Amino acid sequence: MFGFGKKKRVQEEQDAEAAVAIAPEPAVDLAADSAVDSVGDSGVDSDVDSGVDSGVDSGVDSGVDSGVDSGVDSGVDSGVDANVESQANEQAQAPSDLAVEEQSEEPSKRGFFGRLRDGLSRTRSKLSDDLGAVVLGRKEVDASLLEEVETQLLTADVGLEATDAIIDGLRARLGRKQLADADQFMAALREELRAILAPCDKPLVIDTSKKPFVILMVGVNGVGKTTTIGKLAKRYQGEGHSVMLAAGDTFRAAAVEQLQVWGERNAVPVVAQDTGSDSASVIFDAYQSAKAKGVDILIADTAGRLHTKDNLMTELEKIARVLKKQDPRLPDEILLVLDSTTGQNALAQADSFHKSTTLTGLALTKLDGSAKGGVAFALAKRLGIPLRFIGVGEEIDDLRPFNAHDFVAALFGDKENRDS
Repeated sequence: MFGFGKKKRVQEEQDAEAAVAIAPEPAVDLAADSAVDSVGDSGVDSDVDSGVDSGVDSGVDSGVDSGVDSGVDSGVDSGVDANVESQANEQAQAPSDLAVEEQSEEPSKRGFFGRLRDGLSRTRSKLSDDLGAVVLGRKEVDASLLEEVETQLLTADVGLEATDAIIDGLRARLGRKQLADADQFMAALREELRAILAPCDKPLVIDTSKKPFVILMVGVNGVGKTTTIGKLAKRYQGEGHSVMLAAGDTFRAAAVEQLQVWGERNAVPVVAQDTGSDSASVIFDAYQSAKAKGVDILIADTAGRLHTKDNLMTELEKIARVLKKQDPRLPDEILLVLDSTTGQNALAQADSFHKSTTLTGLALTKLDGSAKGGVAFALAKRLGIPLRFIGVGEEIDDLRPFNAHDFVAALFGDKENRDS
């Protein structure tokens, strides 16, 4: 069995990491977007003018009319090309880019499973590749191997509870002589990992018989909450649903404007009030509007709040109470957005939010930039809350419903085509 002292040290290190506060979400998205447009337009005009003037001077000096044409064409083309390329690069992370790019509306040639496999490459390197190095080549599967695997699982942010459950399952198989070699061991490990995730493999079903279906989005600053809202709105639009957004984050500078940009780009109505307004009031107005217009889905943003701030968590409880006064079933979904790069801190956030307002679903983002995707297992074992969506990239289609089988298969680098 894995030494208690060593296990405790690993857990203490992860707990210390979880105590680190999440940095506030940058409030400059809209400003940056505007600045890029301004710089790009003026840059094109400037280069066109410069190219025209240069071409004219060249043509006059040489006395050849073609010099004028050449200077104009060269100046215009180079100015436009250079600035378009610069503008595209600077806008790579802007919400409007994700909303309007035509290619993001078309399925990737690799398909989602391929993108999922690529997106989980860092976690795979940390978890399955390291496990493979420990297991493969072993002539005998014994208790010492289980200890090494236990260490790898803990250091990959799988969590103490999930790791204990996985090792207990493998130990029971070992006792029944079901793990004769490395291949059988790895196959059994996959089954144990899927068993941890299976109870949380419950896609969000939209019931439009009671309109609007209200999704309340919660989370700390910087986890990608607003971007997730935009992607969900686009997804549900594509499924034929009418969607409305409520700009309930009235605290963060430019948060309302950022959500309005998403709404404008995707032709989705946004109910908003001035920054500093009461969030519950905004969401109440949005619900009344959506109900009157027969909108299928209302997605309500809320202010990013640290899970350690009781006053902010109390405000979240107020929003839920206001909605329940309209209809006891509301909100239909309370979806917590978590940043996978924060590892065990994501688990601490989920714990706190779940105590303040009963969560019904999770969205795990930024898996493509993290080696800590193992936290999905920790969340599943600790809370058992459905993992509704995972994000593995910047494209609209990179936010997809969670599938436990595909997740584990991609984690082990399978090449099978399970695209949907």
